[in-house]
Amino acid sequence: MAEALPVADPATASVAPLFTCGLDATLKIISGKWKPLILYFLLRGPTRYGELKRAIRDVSDKVLIQQLKELEADGVLRRNDHKEVPPRVDYTLTVLGQSLARALEPLCQWGTENMAVMESIFAERDGWARRRG
Repeated sequence: MAEALPVADPATASVAPLFTCGLDATLKIISGKWKPLILYFLLRGPTRYGELKRAIRDVSDKVLIQQLKELEADGVLRRNDHKEVPPRVDYTLTVLGQSLARALEPLCQWGTENMAVMESIFAERDGWARRRG
């Protein structure tokens, strides 16, 4: 005869965690093509929108604005409206954002050290795609 499975008491049942691990939590904050670059450039200090737009090449205004709003909502950056005419707004990292941006620095270093190798790999991969297509 089969044993009955114990029924969990809803009052004592544990709730599934929001994140599967620390990396999952980090990726939820920095997900998006441009967010790590935004954090990287803001680590230098207060930065105006136009400076960010020039620093992060190829990002559209719509996407940059959206990702800035998401990072602000996540408590990673602060939008500072100086209430001036003409309007002057800049962005700064919060303490949380600074710690996150510093955690990304080893990835920046790795990318710098391996840039030539990665360019070669991507060129080869692009060649494969062209031969198949």
